[in-house]
Amino acid sequence: MAAKVDVDTCTGCAACVEACPVEAITIADDLAVVDADTCTDCGACVDACPTEAISMD
Repeated sequence: MAAKVDVDTCTGCAACVEACPVEAITIADDLAVVDADTCTDCGACVDACPTEAISMD
């Protein structure tokens, strides 16, 4: 299951983009967007997010 972004908490800082080893995350309209087909569920983005806006549900 791919990472999920809480749009109310995400600030678009791109820390998750930098942390993602498979480039599954982009920033669009100042929010992180996860490509579910590319995401490998590694959790690197969850650990990198300073606002805890990403979860692995």
